[in-house]
Amino acid sequence: MTDIDEYVAGQLTAPQQAIVAELRTLMARHAPGTREVISRGSLAWEGRKMVAIVSRSKTHITLAFARGAEFTDPHGLLEGIGKTTRHVKLKSASDVDDAILADYVRQALTLDQG
Repeated sequence: MTDIDEYVAGQLTAPQQAIVAELRTLMARHAPGTREVISRGSLAWEGRKMVAIVSRSKTHITLAFARGAEFTDPHGLLEGIGKTTRHVKLKSASDVDDAILADYVRQALTLDQG
């Protein structure tokens, strides 16, 4: 069992674990060059720098993109008002829409590699 697996099993509820399992699959498929890490107590993916990070709340999982404020958002799902990050709130595993989130991941990777 990896540190990531231990984090998921020990820190997340069953519904949160299901969402994170979908996110891990999504990132493995669309961002294979990134590394899964624990950053500031949360699951994250790093390329050259931080690409995305997961945080939990009682009602949802948040997937935040480190440079999300620079994204185009034709899907209208990104939230946040900070200078750099934007996030998507996921309340169930079925909210992990591969096509939409893959678009955000592609944008994050392009910015990370640029």
